[in-house]
Amino acid sequence: MNGYYPVVLQLRGKKIVVIGGGGVAERKVIGLLEAGADDVRIVSPAVTERLAGLAEEGKLRIELRGYKESDASGAWLLFAASGNKEVNAAVAADGKRYGALVNAADSYDEGDFLAPSVIRRGELLLSVTTAGASPSLAAAIKKELETQYGESYIEAVDRLRRLRTIVMNSEIDRVAKQAILKLAAEEAAEDAKSGASVADSGEEVEGSDDEWLNSLLRRIGITGGIHNEGNS
Repeated sequence: MNGYYPVVLQLRGKKIVVIGGGGVAERKVIGLLEAGADDVRIVSPAVTERLAGLAEEGKLRIELRGYKESDASGAWLLFAASGNKEVNAAVAADGKRYGALVNAADSYDEGDFLAPSVIRRGELLLSVTTAGASPSLAAAIKKELETQYGESYIEAVDRLRRLRTIVMNSEIDRVAKQAILKLAAEEAAEDAKSGASVADSGEEVEGSDDEWLNSLLRRIGITGGIHNEGNS
């Protein structure tokens, strides 16, 4: 048992401070921006060209100087990625005093959370970590997952979300809703594995969400379509 509890965090509107401007800090920042973070601040005497470019694009703010205790004040997430163990230890200690959640790049024991390896396919988010035991193994598993879950899952998950909205707003009973969504997920997963579009499954489905839903309804024995509660 590694003692960690996996969560997915909403980062929009949250103050995130990254101490450090090298390669490790850059990887952390790229992951944060991909997750929708919109208030990222970097404190470091120097930064990579990519981080500087992102600052020029207005995606983050940079203060080119050394770390100060006050940098931890008000941070929701605080990343200690300076490349200096003493500085990182000070960042972690200050962050905990100020109530921030701390990620310490070189000492998992001093931090509050880990940043796992991540695969993003639209709204599908896969992550893997070995809790610091073997980052190389985590990277290898990530590579396998990237191959197994390709770009076709972006469309599949997007379409499943739209279908779920229609189904959950309908007047059919809970058991039927569950049956429809389970069947849809199985069908979408099979199509995504083969690289096919969800719209390509079944001779009677030409592509629209309504046509796909009607096909699913017939397969569980419901005819005549469904009525939306908002239109009743």
